[in-house]
Amino acid sequence: MTATEPHPARSSEARAVAAYRQVRETTAALLAQAPPEVGAQPVANCPGWTVQDLVAHLVEICARVHGRATGSTPGPVPAGGLPELLDEWERLSGPVEEFLAGPGSMDRHILVMDAFTHELDLRQALGVPPPVDHPALPVASGVLLTGLSASLDGHGLPPLAVETEHGRRVAGTGEPAVTMSGPWYEVYLSLAGRRTTAQIRSLRWSADPGRWLPAFTWGPFRVPESSGAETVR
Repeated sequence: MTATEPHPARSSEARAVAAYRQVRETTAALLAQAPPEVGAQPVANCPGWTVQDLVAHLVEICARVHGRATGSTPGPVPAGGLPELLDEWERLSGPVEEFLAGPGSMDRHILVMDAFTHELDLRQALGVPPPVDHPALPVASGVLLTGLSASLDGHGLPPLAVETEHGRRVAGTGEPAVTMSGPWYEVYLSLAGRRTTAQIRSLRWSADPGRWLPAFTWGPFRVPESSGAETVR
């Protein structure tokens, strides 16, 4: 897979730390501006989850990585509401950021991708537009494109070029046979199992995308049958 990314001079390690920290701080800021009952609000991109469930998931994942980084046993997610969860996330994050500052590896980048994707889920649930840019975007997109590359190869499909305002990347092995382009947000959500077949088709394709669509289901991601929410632009 080849790639052209924003912020090319920054190391992947520094980028991962900055990205994860910004997701945590942005999540706290978004929720501080929301009404007290926001914890019970459903998250359309995560069927069955509320906002509180989403934040609890982020804290649980952080606790697991904290345990790995410190050699301790992760404790339970704290009882209470969103303030308690956010306090716990901040408390756990020091060793987790030190872990992210270590040599770049896929599991570190997956942590960033998961957190950033859920920031986008939260923004959608709160009606907040996506960021124009974000330090997590290069890291998270890299994980998604690596997964798509493996899926394309596994399906025996030709490579796919992906173009957004942040550059051009190629998923798969060899010269791309088709190009998919669109706003980074729509492309990202298409790669992260948050866009339907019709929505993926609505991106700009240089050829009919039909044969490539099965590759968008891979790993933990499934193309949903129906859209959970209107597209936020």
